Amino acid sequence: MCIRDSSPRVQVAMSYSSEVSPAARRLIKSLPISNLHEESKKLLPESKALVDSSGESLEMRQRRERVAQMFMNHLLRPKDWVNSQFDRQFIFKKEDIITLARECIEVVKTQSTLLRVKVPVKVFGDFHGQYQDMMRFFDLWRGPVEAMHGGDIESYDYLFLGDYIDRGSNSLEVICLLMALKVKFPGQIHLLRGNHEDISINQAFGFAEECEERLDDDLNDEYSVFQTINELFDWLPLAGVIEDQILCLHGGIGSVMQKLSDLENLRRPLQVIHEVRTFEQQLVIDVLWSDPTDNDEEMGIQEDNARDPNNTGFIVKYGPDRVESFLQNNGLCMIIRGHECVMDGIERFAKGQLITVFSATDYCGKHKNAGGALFLQKDYEIVPMLIYPLDKSLEGTWIENRKPQTPPGWKGNPNNKSFC
Repeated sequence: MCIRDSSPRVQVAMSYSSEVSPAARRLIKSLPISNLHEESKKLLPESKALVDSSGESLEMRQRRERVAQMFMNHLLRPKDWVNSQFDRQFIFKKEDIITLARECIEVVKTQSTLLRVKVPVKVFGDFHGQYQDMMRFFDLWRGPVEAMHGGDIESYDYLFLGDYIDRGSNSLEVICLLMALKVKFPGQIHLLRGNHEDISINQAFGFAEECEERLDDDLNDEYSVFQTINELFDWLPLAGVIEDQILCLHGGIGSVMQKLSDLENLRRPLQVIHEVRTFEQQLVIDVLWSDPTDNDEEMGIQEDNARDPNNTGFIVKYGPDRVESFLQNNGLCMIIRGHECVMDGIERFAKGQLITVFSATDYCGKHKNAGGALFLQKDYEIVPMLIYPLDKSLEGTWIENRKPQTPPGWKGNPNNKSFC
């Protein structure tokens, strides 16, 4: 179904795959965009330049592609992996993973903290180590490889909103595949930073433990897999803007960001400082940690005591009025963000001016939520794609956490958020 009004203006319309539940359809409405720029002129598959524009030598580029292809050959096989159990011993050697991470760092360093993204693009929310869910999306709607291999990377960019690791049992598969894709397709794969791409968080919520158990990794060694991937995280961009109209980030706009240039002016590598003392430190916390208020009736900036149990006041919730004013002041029409598990995989806020997307199903093995992704087409139509929890969950896909979970957000849930 495609929802449009009779206005001659270009619309962002919402279409639904046959898998989308009626409840999810009610959550999203069509939204007009005024003064859109001319549609992105995506190159045809036979001519689209899948190359890095950094001016590096052909030899260096070929070396990077060989490293990336080694990981992709094993990990990017959706039909093979979607229903598979995984050996606890990770198949790749530590030195290979470190080499891949180093190559990925070199690519990311050349790109901006605020990415500029063209349509068409696929936008994914949190995966949290749920590798099977990522494979299910790629199996159902094609993945980021060339058309000759059954993919659509010549036609679509891919934008990931962060929280690739922790909670789930296959963080290594998820992050290694994403690093390989970034190295292979640096201009088509966009990786944003989430709040779990922070060493102070992922050393406690599963990733560090997985590196120890599956790689026999020495977490304190500065040249370890764990430390090297966290070095990459400090270089990841914080946000992306699609066609100068749609802001994409992990958490939100929080309390201090006023202009997109606030993000562009941040210098990387960025370590997340949780005891905030400066505007820049608060800006990073806002982007990675802030949430919308619980509903459209709650206005302004509010402290988020659930995510901030020590009541520091650094983690906040922002109301629909804050969303609307930020969009107007920056000439934007919408925000797409992740960070919160929502029951239908996607959820609208501020009369549809903000959409939350969460891609992992059955969060922490307890919540039975759907996983969502948004496909933004060349005509600016937004198509939500949903997957649902498997009838029989694969054993061991979620870590039995000793840490608090983030329950799904829905109206009437009195405890719909937690620390992380």
